[in-house]
Amino acid sequence: MTSAKSSAPPFSRPGVRAALRRAGLVTALAAVGVMTAAGVASAHVTVHPETYAKGATDGVLSFRVPDEDDSASTTEVRLFLPTDHPLLGVLVSPRDGWTAKVTNTKLKTPVKTDDGTITDAVSEITWTGGRISPGQYEDFDVAFGQLPDDTDALTFKALQTYSDKKVVRWIETAGRGDAEPENPAPVVKLTAKSANSADSANSTASTATSASASASVSDSTARGLGIAGLVVGVLGLVAAAFAVRRGRERSA
Repeated sequence: MTSAKSSAPPFSRPGVRAALRRAGLVTALAAVGVMTAAGVASAHVTVHPETYAKGATDGVLSFRVPDEDDSASTTEVRLFLPTDHPLLGVLVSPRDGWTAKVTNTKLKTPVKTDDGTITDAVSEITWTGGRISPGQYEDFDVAFGQLPDDTDALTFKALQTYSDKKVVRWIETAGRGDAEPENPAPVVKLTAKSANSADSANSTASTATSASASASVSDSTARGLGIAGLVVGVLGLVAAAFAVRRGRERSA
Protein backbone atom coordinates (compact mmCIF):
# COMPACT_ATOMS: atom_id res chain seq x y z
CA MET A 1 0.00 0.00 0.00
CA THR A 2 1.59 3.24 -1.09
CA SER A 3 1.72 6.21 1.28
CA ALA A 4 0.01 9.41 0.27
CA LYS A 5 2.30 12.28 -0.72
CA SER A 6 2.22 15.45 1.37
CA SER A 7 0.15 18.19 -0.21
CA ALA A 8 1.62 20.99 1.97
CA PRO A 9 3.31 23.83 0.07
CA PRO A 10 7.17 23.65 0.03
CA PHE A 11 7.57 26.79 2.20
CA SER A 12 5.17 25.49 4.87
CA ARG A 13 7.25 22.45 5.79
CA PRO A 14 8.90 22.70 9.24
CA GLY A 15 12.48 22.30 8.02
CA VAL A 16 12.11 24.91 5.29
CA ARG A 17 10.35 27.36 7.65
CA ALA A 18 13.18 27.03 10.17
CA ALA A 19 15.80 27.63 7.49
CA LEU A 20 13.97 30.71 6.26
CA ARG A 21 13.71 32.07 9.81
CA ARG A 22 17.45 31.58 10.33
CA ALA A 23 18.24 33.26 7.01
CA GLY A 24 15.94 36.18 7.86
CA LEU A 25 17.53 36.56 11.28
CA VAL A 26 21.04 36.60 9.82
CA THR A 27 20.00 39.17 7.22
CA ALA A 28 18.38 41.39 9.84
CA LEU A 29 21.43 41.22 12.11
CA ALA A 30 23.71 42.02 9.21
CA ALA A 31 21.55 45.03 8.28
CA VAL A 32 21.58 46.28 11.87
CA GLY A 33 25.36 45.88 11.96
CA VAL A 34 25.77 47.90 8.76
CA MET A 35 23.47 50.67 10.00
CA THR A 36 25.23 50.77 13.37
CA ALA A 37 28.63 51.02 11.72
CA ALA A 38 27.36 53.79 9.45
CA GLY A 39 25.98 55.67 12.45
CA VAL A 40 29.30 55.45 14.31
CA ALA A 41 31.27 56.51 11.25
CA SER A 42 29.07 59.55 10.69
CA ALA A 43 29.43 60.64 14.33
CA HIS A 44 33.06 61.75 14.01
CA VAL A 45 34.11 65.37 14.41
CA THR A 46 34.10 66.71 10.87
CA VAL A 47 34.85 69.93 9.00
CA HIS A 48 32.74 71.52 6.26
CA PRO A 49 33.38 72.12 3.47
CA GLU A 50 35.85 69.27 3.02
CA THR A 51 37.64 71.00 0.12
CA TYR A 52 38.85 74.52 -0.56
CA ALA A 53 40.99 76.16 -3.22
CA LYS A 54 44.62 76.81 -2.34
CA GLY A 55 45.15 80.39 -1.21
CA ALA A 56 41.40 80.98 -0.85
CA THR A 57 40.47 84.19 0.95
CA ASP A 58 37.64 85.33 3.22
CA GLY A 59 36.09 81.94 3.87
CA VAL A 60 34.57 79.96 6.73
CA LEU A 61 35.26 76.47 8.09
CA SER A 62 32.53 74.85 10.16
CA PHE A 63 33.55 72.14 12.64
CA ARG A 64 30.68 69.81 13.54
CA VAL A 65 30.96 68.14 16.95
CA PRO A 66 28.39 65.39 17.70
CA ASP A 67 27.84 63.88 21.14
CA GLU A 68 28.27 60.11 20.83
CA ASP A 69 27.87 59.25 24.51
CA ASP A 70 24.58 57.81 25.75
CA SER A 71 24.71 59.45 29.17
CA ALA A 72 27.34 62.24 29.17
CA SER A 73 27.26 65.67 27.51
CA THR A 74 30.11 67.41 25.70
CA THR A 75 31.39 70.32 27.78
CA GLU A 76 34.64 71.34 26.05
CA VAL A 77 36.01 71.33 22.51
CA ARG A 78 39.67 72.07 21.76
CA LEU A 79 40.67 72.63 18.15
CA PHE A 80 44.31 72.71 17.04
CA LEU A 81 45.11 74.63 13.85
CA PRO A 82 48.19 73.74 11.78
CA THR A 83 51.14 76.10 12.21
CA ASP A 84 53.42 74.58 9.56
CA HIS A 85 50.85 75.81 7.01
CA PRO A 86 48.99 78.46 9.02
CA LEU A 87 45.63 80.06 8.41
CA LEU A 88 45.88 83.83 8.36
CA GLY A 89 43.38 86.28 9.82
CA VAL A 90 41.45 83.74 11.91
CA LEU A 91 38.22 84.92 13.57
CA VAL A 92 35.84 82.93 15.78
CA SER A 93 32.07 83.15 15.40
CA PRO A 94 30.28 83.46 18.77
CA ARG A 95 28.07 80.57 19.87
CA ASP A 96 25.24 80.92 22.38
CA GLY A 97 26.35 79.56 25.76
CA TRP A 98 29.95 78.98 24.65
CA THR A 99 33.09 81.01 25.39
CA ALA A 100 35.99 80.78 22.94
CA LYS A 101 39.61 81.17 23.99
CA VAL A 102 42.03 81.84 21.12
CA THR A 103 45.75 81.04 21.43
CA ASN A 104 48.39 82.52 19.11
CA THR A 105 51.78 80.95 18.37
CA LYS A 106 55.01 82.35 16.97
CA LEU A 107 55.59 80.88 13.54
CA LYS A 108 58.84 79.04 12.85
CA THR A 109 58.67 80.29 9.27
CA PRO A 110 57.06 83.75 8.87
CA VAL A 111 54.60 84.17 6.03
CA LYS A 112 55.10 87.01 3.55
CA THR A 113 51.94 88.70 2.28
CA ASP A 114 51.08 91.82 0.30
CA ASP A 115 50.33 93.55 3.61
CA GLY A 116 53.64 92.58 5.22
CA THR A 117 55.23 89.62 7.00
CA ILE A 118 53.11 87.54 9.40
CA THR A 119 55.12 86.22 12.35
CA ASP A 120 52.36 84.62 14.46
CA ALA A 121 49.05 82.84 13.84
CA VAL A 122 46.22 81.16 15.72
CA SER A 123 47.24 77.67 16.83
CA GLU A 124 44.42 76.67 19.18
CA ILE A 125 40.77 77.51 19.91
CA THR A 126 39.01 76.18 23.01
CA TRP A 127 35.25 76.38 23.51
CA THR A 128 33.88 75.98 27.06
CA GLY A 129 30.79 76.84 29.05
CA GLY A 130 28.27 75.24 26.71
CA ARG A 131 26.80 71.77 26.54
CA ILE A 132 26.07 69.29 23.74
CA SER A 133 23.54 66.72 24.95
CA PRO A 134 23.60 63.04 23.90
CA GLY A 135 22.29 62.58 20.37
CA GLN A 136 22.86 66.24 19.47
CA TYR A 137 25.62 68.22 17.75
CA GLU A 138 27.02 71.73 17.59
CA ASP A 139 28.68 73.61 14.71
CA PHE A 140 31.66 75.83 15.57
CA ASP A 141 32.47 78.33 12.79
CA VAL A 142 35.97 79.68 12.17
CA ALA A 143 36.53 82.42 9.59
CA PHE A 144 39.87 82.96 7.88
CA GLY A 145 41.47 85.71 5.86
CA GLN A 146 43.60 83.43 3.70
CA LEU A 147 44.44 79.73 3.36
CA PRO A 148 47.98 78.53 2.56
CA ASP A 149 48.82 77.67 -1.03
CA ASP A 150 51.86 75.44 -0.40
CA THR A 151 50.14 72.25 0.76
CA ASP A 152 47.47 69.81 -0.43
CA ALA A 153 45.67 69.30 2.88
CA LEU A 154 45.12 70.87 6.28
CA THR A 155 44.69 68.66 9.36
CA PHE A 156 42.79 70.01 12.37
CA LYS A 157 43.24 67.85 15.46
CA ALA A 158 40.54 68.10 18.13
CA LEU A 159 39.90 67.01 21.72
CA GLN A 160 36.33 66.46 22.89
CA THR A 161 35.73 66.43 26.67
CA TYR A 162 32.56 64.98 28.20
CA SER A 163 30.83 65.80 31.47
CA ASP A 164 32.12 62.53 32.97
CA LYS A 165 35.71 63.74 32.28
CA LYS A 166 36.19 61.32 29.39
CA VAL A 167 38.29 62.80 26.55
CA VAL A 168 38.05 61.62 22.95
CA ARG A 169 41.10 62.52 20.89
CA TRP A 170 40.27 63.17 17.23
CA ILE A 171 43.91 63.26 16.15
CA GLU A 172 44.55 60.22 13.95
CA THR A 173 45.43 60.52 10.27
CA ALA A 174 45.35 57.85 7.58
CA GLY A 175 48.13 57.28 5.09
CA ARG A 176 47.53 57.06 1.38
CA GLY A 177 45.44 53.97 0.67
CA ASP A 178 44.88 53.17 4.37
CA ALA A 179 41.50 52.64 5.94
CA GLU A 180 39.98 55.42 8.02
CA PRO A 181 41.31 55.33 11.60
CA GLU A 182 39.03 54.94 14.61
CA ASN A 183 39.34 58.58 15.71
CA PRO A 184 40.21 60.57 12.57
CA ALA A 185 41.16 64.23 12.67
CA PRO A 186 39.12 66.61 10.48
CA VAL A 187 40.94 67.26 7.18
CA VAL A 188 40.38 69.91 4.52
CA LYS A 189 41.73 69.05 1.08
CA LEU A 190 43.18 71.96 -0.89
CA THR A 191 42.68 71.93 -4.64
CA ALA A 192 44.37 73.88 -7.40
CA LYS A 193 43.71 77.62 -7.42
CA SER A 194 40.55 78.68 -9.22
CA ALA A 195 40.73 80.77 -12.40
CA ASN A 196 41.03 84.53 -11.94
CA SER A 197 38.04 86.79 -12.16
CA ALA A 198 38.77 87.85 -15.76
CA ASP A 199 38.75 84.23 -16.92
CA SER A 200 35.58 83.65 -14.95
CA ALA A 201 33.95 86.70 -16.55
CA ASN A 202 35.02 85.56 -20.02
CA SER A 203 33.67 82.09 -19.29
CA THR A 204 30.38 83.55 -18.09
CA ALA A 205 30.10 85.78 -21.17
CA SER A 206 30.90 82.83 -23.43
CA THR A 207 28.26 80.73 -21.72
CA ALA A 208 25.70 83.52 -22.08
CA THR A 209 26.55 83.93 -25.77
CA SER A 210 26.23 80.19 -26.35
CA ALA A 211 22.91 80.14 -24.55
CA SER A 212 21.67 83.08 -26.62
CA ALA A 213 22.79 81.40 -29.84
CA SER A 214 21.10 78.17 -28.83
CA ALA A 215 17.90 80.04 -28.02
CA SER A 216 18.05 81.80 -31.42
CA VAL A 217 18.55 78.51 -33.24
CA SER A 218 15.70 76.96 -31.27
CA ASP A 219 13.39 79.88 -32.14
CA SER A 220 14.30 79.66 -35.82
CA THR A 221 13.69 75.90 -35.80
CA ALA A 222 10.35 76.37 -34.08
CA ARG A 223 9.28 79.01 -36.60
CA GLY A 224 10.36 76.79 -39.49
CA LEU A 225 8.40 73.84 -38.14
CA GLY A 226 5.37 76.07 -37.60
CA ILE A 227 5.45 77.32 -41.20
CA ALA A 228 5.91 73.79 -42.49
CA GLY A 229 2.93 72.67 -40.46
CA LEU A 230 0.76 75.43 -41.94
CA VAL A 231 1.81 74.53 -45.47
CA VAL A 232 0.97 70.88 -44.88
CA GLY A 233 -2.37 71.87 -43.42
CA VAL A 234 -3.25 74.06 -46.42
CA LEU A 235 -2.24 71.32 -48.84
CA GLY A 236 -4.42 68.89 -46.92
CA LEU A 237 -7.45 71.20 -47.18
CA VAL A 238 -6.86 71.66 -50.92
CA ALA A 239 -6.61 67.91 -51.43
CA ALA A 240 -9.81 67.33 -49.45
CA ALA A 241 -11.72 69.95 -51.45
CA PHE A 242 -10.50 68.43 -54.71
CA ALA A 243 -11.60 64.96 -53.61
CA VAL A 244 -15.09 66.24 -52.67
CA ARG A 245 -15.41 68.00 -56.01
CA ARG A 246 -14.42 64.88 -57.96
CA GLY A 247 -16.92 62.85 -55.98
CA ARG A 248 -19.73 65.23 -56.84
CA GLU A 249 -18.80 65.21 -60.53
CA ARG A 250 -18.88 61.42 -60.62
CA SER A 251 -22.27 61.38 -58.89
CA ALA A 252 -23.65 63.85 -61.46
